[in-house]
Amino acid sequence: MHYDTLVSEQNSNLLSFIAATVETMRDQMATKADLATLKEQMATKAELAAVKDDLARVESQMVTKADLAALKEQMATKAETAAIRGDIEQVQLRLDSIDRALSGRMGAVETEVSRLRSVIYLLVKDKPDMLRLLGQSGLHENRPQS
Repeated sequence: MHYDTLVSEQNSNLLSFIAATVETMRDQMATKADLATLKEQMATKAELAAVKDDLARVESQMVTKADLAALKEQMATKAETAAIRGDIEQVQLRLDSIDRALSGRMGAVETEVSRLRSVIYLLVKDKPDMLRLLGQSGLHENRPQS
């Protein structure tokens, strides 16, 4: 009987070992439900990664308040530059009109000076001393032909 007890005890140990091994394997193995859950989690992670990429893309296209302030400053500078250019153009137009007016008046003055020289020459042509006082070179150029 001792042999039967020994075999029975060995069988019991063997069964306990097999049961423990099966339990360990069962704990380590995934069921279909576990695989489905894992698949969902992986899909969720992939979706989150896609959302993260979308957010990064949107963020790269966004403008900060500092960027807007710099742009506003540039626009103000451009507006001021345009205003200054307008003022300069107005001054140039005014200078052009003054130049035209002065040119016309200078022409009239030159004509009058030429007439006065002619009259003076006629008045002093018989007085050589007077011609020397007036400067003969200028008078000979404008002297009327007699």
